[in-house]
Amino acid sequence: MRIASVAQVKSQFSAFLKSSAGGPVVVTRNGKPVAVLVGVEDEDEIERLLMAYSPRLRAICDLSRQQIAEGKGVSHEQFWAGVEARKAPKTRAKATAKPT
Repeated sequence: MRIASVAQVKSQFSAFLKSSAGGPVVVTRNGKPVAVLVGVEDEDEIERLLMAYSPRLRAICDLSRQQIAEGKGVSHEQFWAGVEARKAPKTRAKATAKPT
């Protein structure tokens, strides 16, 4: 992990981007951390990072944990049964037209 000031990162941005591939770069302003440059390899990794810091997702997870603690959750078996039910192919009845 490297630590660099905003001024250093600003003047050598490309070099710090390359450096972030080897580990996070902590960016400081007046000696205090204000940001982190993190190298990513693909779009999936970007999505995971964004989700990890999503206030909305965090709120959903917190509510879920609370409901589970209160006994309001579903069992492991019920959850997976529901997943399998959604995967099952849905058959549609074909409408038959009567000749006139």
